[in-house]
Amino acid sequence: MIGLLGGTFDPIHFAHLRLAEEAREQMGLTQVRFIPSAAPPHRPPPVASAADRAQMLSLAIADAPAFAIDRTELDHPDEPGYTVATLTRLRAQFGPHLPLIWLVGADAFAQLTTWHRWSELLLFAHLAVATRPGTALDPATLPAPLVQLWQERRRAAPLPPTAPPAGWVIELPMAPLAISATAIRALLGAGHSARYLLPDPVLGYIAHHRLYQPPKDHSGN
Repeated sequence: MIGLLGGTFDPIHFAHLRLAEEAREQMGLTQVRFIPSAAPPHRPPPVASAADRAQMLSLAIADAPAFAIDRTELDHPDEPGYTVATLTRLRAQFGPHLPLIWLVGADAFAQLTTWHRWSELLLFAHLAVATRPGTALDPATLPAPLVQLWQERRRAAPLPPTAPPAGWVIELPMAPLAISATAIRALLGAGHSARYLLPDPVLGYIAHHRLYQPPKDHSGN
């Protein structure tokens, strides 16, 4: 059973890592694969390059044998990083029987109907929806197709050993950890410290390569 966590990881931080670890533990995953996006279709381009983001990710998971980087999207930089296309490739890679679990936050799940060919996602994988205190899914706020999906396909973690390879929506309660890459970039861009928000080796890489730095002052001051 393999978990899949997509994102820009711009940069990778402790909330990403904690999500992967709690998913691994709650669902008994043999591996969690981090899938950095090359060209995210629903958000602005990443600030750091694909090479820098992949290297930061490598540093962050170096001591976690159950975590790995998956270059499925980085190796297709000229194609939109649609989740359904990524899952199609991964299903072909892993075969038809291995359960694959795509990890998403509750906020992303609420926008699922805006995703490219969203109704096909469960043909290739399960969806695990991470909910935190204060972010529990409220069916009253979801589009009607997602309400139906939630009611008909919902399961609780952990999954049984006889779980099918795809098709379920799994509720995954998570510990609250309010860290975002946007906030980290803003801190660094303002010249402030981001220590304790992301692993020290990643901070060291950011400092060495001068990523997310404050704009240079060209006034001569």
